[in-house]
Amino acid sequence: MNSASKHPIFCIKWPWDNHQNQNTPNNNNNPANSPCNLDNTPWIFKSAQNLGIAAFNFVNSAVSPPNSQKSPFKLKQKRENLSPNEQGEAEQRAFAAALASGKEATVLEFYSPKCRLCNSLLPFVIEIENRNSDWLNIVMADAENDHWLPELLHYDVKYVPCFVLIDKHGNALAKTGVPNSRLHVIAGVSHLLKTGRKQKN
Repeated sequence: MNSASKHPIFCIKWPWDNHQNQNTPNNNNNPANSPCNLDNTPWIFKSAQNLGIAAFNFVNSAVSPPNSQKSPFKLKQKRENLSPNEQGEAEQRAFAAALASGKEATVLEFYSPKCRLCNSLLPFVIEIENRNSDWLNIVMADAENDHWLPELLHYDVKYVPCFVLIDKHGNALAKTGVPNSRLHVIAGVSHLLKTGRKQKN
C-alpha cells in the first residue's frame, strides 16, 4: 500500500492557518502540499465544507426573534450630538445600570471609533444581546475615552475589540484574546457566552 496517496478523513483548518502558511517558506506548510488540501479530495468532503460555511453564515445572519425584549442599554446610540465627556458619562451610566439590573452577566465591549473591525461587529453584537436578553447585558466602552481608563487598567485591555465577561457581582470571568480576524473574535464571544451560561446554570 502506498501511504503517500492517502488523505486524512477529517481536516481542521483555522482562519489563521492561511495567513501563517503564506508567511512560511517550508514546503510542508504550503497549502498545495498540505494533506488537508481539499482540491484533491472526494466531492462529498467538499460538500461537507460548503455545508459548514452555509451553516455559519445562516447563524451569523439570522434575524433575532420577533418577541425578543429590547435591551435598555442601546448599543447603537446616536452620539453625533454628544461631546466625548458626555459620551463617556453615558456609557458609564449604562454600565452601572447593567450591573444593577440583576441579570446574570454583562459583557463590556471595548472598542474604538476608528476600528473598522469593531464597527463591522456591531450587528453581530446587537443580535447576540437580543437573543440572550433574558440573562445578558452588553455595554459599549470607547477605549479612547478617558472615562474608561480605570477599567482599561483593571481588565488589562491593550487591544480592541476586547470583550470582558462580568458576573452579576461585578467579577470579571473571562475576556477575548487579541483579535486575529472577525471570525476569531466571533469565536471568542461565543466562548464567553458559553462561560456565562455555565454560571447561569
